[in-house]
Amino acid sequence: MSNPSSVLDPAELAASPLADLHLIADELGLDGYRRLRKAQLIDAILVAQGGEPVSEAGEVAGVGVADEEPSTADSGEERPRRRSRGGRSRSRRATEETQEATAAGDEADATEVPDEEDRPARRRSRGAGGGRGRSRGAADPDEGAAGPESEPDDHRLVEGTVDLSTGNGSGFVRLGGSEDEDVYVSAAQVKRCELVSGDRVAGPVRPPRRSERYSSLVRVDTINDRPADEVAEGTRFEDLVAAFPDVRLALGTEDPTVKAVEWLTPFGRGSRVTVVGPPQSGKTETLLRLLAGLTAVEGLEVSLVLAGARPEELGLWKEAGAEPLASAALGASAEAQAAAVESAIDQAKRIATRGGDAVVVVDGLEGLSPAVARRLLSAARNLVDGGSLTIVASASGPVGGETTVIALDPVLTALRRFPAVDLAASGTLRPELLVGDAGAEAIAKAREETLG
Repeated sequence: MSNPSSVLDPAELAASPLADLHLIADELGLDGYRRLRKAQLIDAILVAQGGEPVSEAGEVAGVGVADEEPSTADSGEERPRRRSRGGRSRSRRATEETQEATAAGDEADATEVPDEEDRPARRRSRGAGGGRGRSRGAADPDEGAAGPESEPDDHRLVEGTVDLSTGNGSGFVRLGGSEDEDVYVSAAQVKRCELVSGDRVAGPVRPPRRSERYSSLVRVDTINDRPADEVAEGTRFEDLVAAFPDVRLALGTEDPTVKAVEWLTPFGRGSRVTVVGPPQSGKTETLLRLLAGLTAVEGLEVSLVLAGARPEELGLWKEAGAEPLASAALGASAEAQAAAVESAIDQAKRIATRGGDAVVVVDGLEGLSPAVARRLLSAARNLVDGGSLTIVASASGPVGGETTVIALDPVLTALRRFPAVDLAASGTLRPELLVGDAGAEAIAKAREETLG
């Protein structure tokens, strides 16, 4: 049989696996090719190529390709042609699936190579419909190969200020206009780039997809006018050198309890502080008053975490104008309460690493195991030649490792005799660094008078 060079060799087709024949038939646009037997499929391919079909299935098998090597004229040109066709078919089909998914709004943008958190709405909606694995498999190769050089024209560049007040690790880039113009930043990007509230970032933005309200930041190019990689690759918080707190936090309030704390159990930038006492001793009320004084101090980034708070206390904090950065209800597990505290501390660490002064107020640590409470509290420190992280938390008793313990007297609280500070059970480590030698002597004298 003499076939033109554009027609595939019947012998080669007979020796090819069925999967390869399906790829060739798919490229040729043959309808219903998957229902054909192998001999029928070979005939259909030959006809589509302009050749002649093999009249019987036996003739196809009898060409002898399994025992004989085809002639150079047949095999030398036709084998590369078939492999080339199969490769193009796979590529074209993958491209078509990608384009179809993109048109339907279900695929991540080709220039974005995000983590799962970068596209929460899309992934969850596909998973609910049962097609998550299939769509993801078609999209991921294109996403992985894409990069900045393939960035489409509709990805505009923006620059704005980061706001991480959402409480779930993600945030927004505020552009200074209406809220609808804000750009969503995923929690993965926040963590990867170590972003903190107030950072000024720039990068490309993609438009919102279906079920999304906001545009999303594709990547962070610069942070505070520096390349994002340089900022994120700085020294780890845990590796920075710490010193005892030596700058007292002057709260500047006339509240008697706060004044007593400020002068008799002082704490400073980088202190680990616990407000301790039995139930009904006024720990939450004391934290409320301390928070009011801390938020008035210029230059502090203050955040509030409610871990295991009573439902009534949630309203109490909000009435005082304190919106928690993270919270876990009274009935939440110890793991959930620890996660709420840790998320706020992680953000505060990034502030301190950049040279800022962060304060995390936690109400409270009672629902955590002593080891976990101690681990979370240990994050507070005064960084040498850097910023600071101060933690002020309530607990039923001292956690261990505090630099300041503020003990409350439940009897004085019940009698509403303020300040209700149990000075004998309270104390500050190295107070002379905060209030000087004379101040430390005054504290020792007041404690001596209290003990009688």
